[in-house]
Amino acid sequence: MTNAIAGCLLPLLRRVFPARGRRRSAGSPPVARRVHAPMVRREHVAEPVLRGEDVALVRPYVLTPEERRERRARRERRRTLWLAVHGIDLGPRWIHGVEVAA
Repeated sequence: MTNAIAGCLLPLLRRVFPARGRRRSAGSPPVARRVHAPMVRREHVAEPVLRGEDVALVRPYVLTPEERRERRARRERRRTLWLAVHGIDLGPRWIHGVEVAA
């Protein structure tokens, strides 16, 4: 099957890309040669090696218990507001520091 596909596509590809680049016709313009710029050598600057104790990186996905409580409370407030917009009342809650009665 692959030979049949290649046999059908090969004439089409030869028509789209006629020259293989090996031989040029006599009427073609001369090919410009590339001029290579001299290489610029840079001095190798040694980067200081960082130790683990010197870098104060914290994994962003690790949360302290206080951050977890704060995010959970924020999520509950947002959920309560969203449900209130849609007409569902969950009872008295604290929203932004103010108690909202049912």
